[in-house]
Amino acid sequence: MMPDSIADFLNDQTCATICCIDAAGNPYCFNCFYAFNRENNLLYFKSPRETCHAGLLAINPAIAGTVLPDKLNKAATKGVQLKGKILDGMHPMTKDAYTAYHKKYPAALMITGQVFVVKLDAIKMKDSKLGLGKKMLWKRDSSFI
Repeated sequence: MMPDSIADFLNDQTCATICCIDAAGNPYCFNCFYAFNRENNLLYFKSPRETCHAGLLAINPAIAGTVLPDKLNKAATKGVQLKGKILDGMHPMTKDAYTAYHKKYPAALMITGQVFVVKLDAIKMKDSKLGLGKKMLWKRDSSFI
């Protein structure tokens, strides 16, 4: 089970940076608004199918990313690094993605695009309030950051 402090942080933020890999093995990053599914440890984001990253994710669904606080505190370091995989649109865990994403961002209904689902596999959270060098780790299974 994901620690509440990590889940609360992901639930309270809105923007992630996601990195995927192109055919030559080069990283490609993009920013997106996301919604968090706490029950299944999923992230939802919406993007037009014509974007570069949508094409790359169709070929290689592995992702890495970061989430920083919406309001940065320059005196403290806080954020998460994450790893996961984009789920195929037919996967059973994707069935509520469209509704959940648009519940958090109703204005996004006016924008065309696909709601992608990231199955989170591992997270490392840094919060300097916990002490110097302290990190919280979570993993879904045996994979790890």
